[in-house]
Amino acid sequence: MSSYRQIFKSTALIGATQAANIIIGILRTKALAVLLGPAGMGLAGAYLTVAGFVGGVTGLGLGNSGVRQIAEAAGMDDQAKIAKTILTLRRTSMLSGTLGMIIVLALSVPLSRVTFGNDTHAGALALMSITLLFGGISAGQLAMLQGLRRLRDLAKSQVAGAFFGAIGSVVLVYFLREKGIALFLVANAALVIVFSYWYARKVNVIKVRLNLGETLSEAKGLLSFGVAFVLQNLLLGLGAYLSRVLIISGLGIEAVGVYTATWTLSSYYVNIVLKAMGTDFYPRLTVAANDHEMMNRLVNEQIEMGLLLAVPGVLGVMALSPLVLQLFYSGAFVGGAEIIRWQLIGVVLQVLSWPLGYIQLAKAKGKLFVISEITSASLGLGYLVLALHLWHFEGIGIAAAGASLSYTFYLWYVGRQLSGFRFSRRCCKAVVFSFVTVGFAFVVTRFDQTGLGMLFGLTLAVSSSVVSFRALQKLLGIDAWTLVRSKLGYGYCSS
Repeated sequence: MSSYRQIFKSTALIGATQAANIIIGILRTKALAVLLGPAGMGLAGAYLTVAGFVGGVTGLGLGNSGVRQIAEAAGMDDQAKIAKTILTLRRTSMLSGTLGMIIVLALSVPLSRVTFGNDTHAGALALMSITLLFGGISAGQLAMLQGLRRLRDLAKSQVAGAFFGAIGSVVLVYFLREKGIALFLVANAALVIVFSYWYARKVNVIKVRLNLGETLSEAKGLLSFGVAFVLQNLLLGLGAYLSRVLIISGLGIEAVGVYTATWTLSSYYVNIVLKAMGTDFYPRLTVAANDHEMMNRLVNEQIEMGLLLAVPGVLGVMALSPLVLQLFYSGAFVGGAEIIRWQLIGVVLQVLSWPLGYIQLAKAKGKLFVISEITSASLGLGYLVLALHLWHFEGIGIAAAGASLSYTFYLWYVGRQLSGFRFSRRCCKAVVFSFVTVGFAFVVTRFDQTGLGMLFGLTLAVSSSVVSFRALQKLLGIDAWTLVRSKLGYGYCSS
């Protein structure tokens, strides 16, 4: 029996959660920007950058590896193993958070000097160190909820933390202004712990005891796989930094601003879809790691569902890219439409390749995962160097599409080696339809940038939405119109 309904339900739930968090975040940012001004917001961003970098290293990827280990134990229905894994994750998360806190606390003065050029902010950074301890604890609790697929509890925890954190942030900054920045960041982290604990405590786990030796033995799997995620974060950061250096040296600082804007807009909607899907997809795929037939079916279904949900949005942004850039930024960014169309092709390729990449994670191939991340970063930088030389400004977008295409073929090959992956006939149809439609829209909007081209592109987006909607109804086995009528009380009569 297919898992389309499960995919759709989990995507809708987590997607709605992300949308709510985004709205709350926008409102909070707006209020804080009014109260603090650009300088205060820059200060908050600097604090978060320092804490985020240290936390990314000392966190040891325990959140991601914990999800896999717990999901694997849950798939075997081994209650003792689940309890041991959760206890080990809690202990190691506490330890990693404490390590991060100690490092920032000990280096608060030099970190202040390097970041701000003086010692003025050392005290605030020392206070901020507590967020690393809180972040480590909450990461373990959230990983438990995701690994056990308690998606509703996970969603409630995230929304509640974001909502009350936003209120607390505004209140603290209103009364303390800049002096309250570090304090509100600590308060936010504390609230995440409170709500994640509230929902995590509802999980019934048998009591187990682990001595130091047993804890270290259990932790070995978490840490060995978690290191791969640490390296991934470092590679992503390095790749983003080097990309901007290349664009600055080739085209100037303004091009970096346009690149940042277009990349954000081109991937914003799809990232919501992918993250929403991954929250449930990762644990389910882990459970099927030793059943290649089941694993490949899940990947095919995930790709198909991802394309149905993502392509209409991609077509809409492609058609309206000049207007969207002007609306979200300003007229100075409209020239970015030249590269955002190429980036959108790369985004659709990401929807295709993203489920394939999870095969490595589900099978705990940490070394291969790191090699794949190095390959991704190398392709991105290599294509960018070549495309900037050949096509200059438009080369930024061409590089994104080219790198995504090559990486998709790479992940397909890796998936083929690990699980014998093949595209199903239904998935192939979805892939062909998606890329023919997106390719047609690209050609029209690229070579006819008048209102007529925009109108035609928008028509394609609407048509694609209709096709996707009908396909979703068929996959889910529902008739949306009948469902709406039944909810409204129409179509039924009493005798």
